[in-house]
Formats: sequence, C-alpha cells, structure tokens
Amino acid sequence: MFESFTVNEDRVAPALLESCDVIDAIRYKAGFLPEVELAYEAAIKTLWVTIRPELKPVFTLQLLDSLVKIQSAIFALWGAPDQYHRVPVRFLAFRGTGPFFTLGGDLDFYLDCLAKNDRAALSEYARLSAEGAIWNSGGLNGLVVTLSTIHAKAIGGGIDAPRSCNVMIAEEQASFVYPEIKFNHFPITAVAILSRRMGPRAAEKLLMSGEEMSAQAFMEAGGLEAVVPTGTGEAWIRKYCADALPIHAAKTALFAAFNRRAGDLREELAHLGQIWADCMLRLSPSAISKLQRIAQTQDRMLARVYQRQTETA
Repeated sequence: MFESFTVNEDRVAPALLESCDVIDAIRYKAGFLPEVELAYEAAIKTLWVTIRPELKPVFTLQLLDSLVKIQSAIFALWGAPDQYHRVPVRFLAFRGTGPFFTLGGDLDFYLDCLAKNDRAALSEYARLSAEGAIWNSGGLNGLVVTLSTIHAKAIGGGIDAPRSCNVMIAEEQASFVYPEIKFNHFPITAVAILSRRMGPRAAEKLLMSGEEMSAQAFMEAGGLEAVVPTGTGEAWIRKYCADALPIHAAKTALFAAFNRRAGDLREELAHLGQIWADCMLRLSPSAISKLQRIAQTQDRMLARVYQRQTETA
C-alpha cells in the first residue's frame, strides 16, 4: 500500500479520506483523465505519468487536458505552504511507451480546425500546451521536481512538453527532430522552451534546419541532462529521485529561481500561441494538402510498425 498522507478536508470529500491513496486523490480532484496512466512509488515520493495517446502517438487535445488536470490537481491538493512536510508527491515524472515517444502535434486535429476555420479550437490547443509547459518549468510553483525520460524517436512539438520539465533525459536510441519548418509552420512552445535550455542561437538552428539529431547530439547542444543506455531511463530517474529526496527543498528552490530568472514564460507562450494560430490559419491550400499527406503517411507508418510487432509476437 501507499504510505499515509494528509489532505485538506475542505478540498477532498470525507468519504475519500477514509480510504484512499495518492492516485485516488488525484483522480478525484482531476476528474476524467484519458490517454494517461498514473503510478505512484512511495519510497521515492514519485508520481509517474505514462503518456498513452489512443489512436496515434501524438499530443492530442485530450492528452494535453489530462496533463494539465494532473498538474493542477497535485497543486490544489498539496500546494498550500502548511502542507509541504506532508506532500506525498515530491517528483512528477513523465514517460512514454511504444515504438515512438511522440510524432508531435495532432495533425488530424489541426486539419479539422482548418477545415472549419476554427480559431477557438486552435487557441485552446495552444493554451493547454502553454499551461502544461508553465506548470512543468515551475515545478508546480516550486512544489515538485519535474522529470521526463524519452525512450524512442521524438518529433516536433511533442518534444516540448517533456523538455519543459526541470530534468529531461533520453535513452541512447532516442532521436529528436523538429520538421515543422519544412511544412510552413512551427511548434507552439518550442522557441521559448528550447531557448531556455539550449540558448536562442542553438534553438534557432535546430528549429530552422528541420534535421534529426541523435540523443547524444541533442545533449551536446544543451537539450538533455543525460543520455543513458537502452532500457535504463526509468532506473536513472528513480536513482535521481532517491538521491535528491534529502535535498528536495533546495532543488525545488533552485529550479524555481532559475525559472524566474529566465523571464515571464506565461507572457511569452501566450504570444507564441497567438502567432501560431495565425500561422496555421494562413496556410495555403498546398501547405494544407502537404499536412494531409503527412497525416496519411503517419497512419501507414504506424500500421507497418504495429504489423511487424504482431508478426514477431
């Protein structure tokens, strides 16, 4: 069973207080959480969030909403100053599963919005992308250390959510690429998130080139804290959390201080969200056709990968 913890009775129903665990409390507060799985390790006070998009390994609106609800729920439950010594979650760690970590943003959603000229839906997608990055980079307002591990290829805007974490690592077989420039658009939060880690010149070079980088090259450019052997990403994070637990207060304070020093991320991402929606709505018919072909290519590629997995099972 999970270790005991204290929650605010005004925030959680008494019936839940009688018999509950960390995940129950978060789910009760957050509500419906599609496309994610939660696991809790009491020994290292770590909540694992496994990203599991249902149709394609992309960052859907539903996935973004689930991530923000989890972040918000943790802070709502245990973010009060008098709760600090009883907080059951000191580390919030993200991981993926399957042959890809992410194929990036949800092209099918984008195309549907463009067909309807639905700026409101695009803006909501941008808002949730920004909100999740803000929570991650600030460690839920200094409450936790946020971490992520990348086990496979990561493409486009789907890199930004894990990179917004305080610590991001990758297994040696992983790779990173932002191909958006080739299709006449750009990832919503990448300029802000990458610039904070790699510096603006390195971020600009990566986003403008559209070229794929190995995990090692991405780390050397400033994009990662570590590259680890295949299959050891989660173990690396577990060791990090165990080692950091005794100095958690100092870690969160330093991450919060550096995050503040980097500038007002909320204001920057709000601006980026606006210009991203503008850019999407200005795509020419030929650019939209190209996005349609890419979405279809993703479908075929995934079908081949899953077929090979079935044949070798």
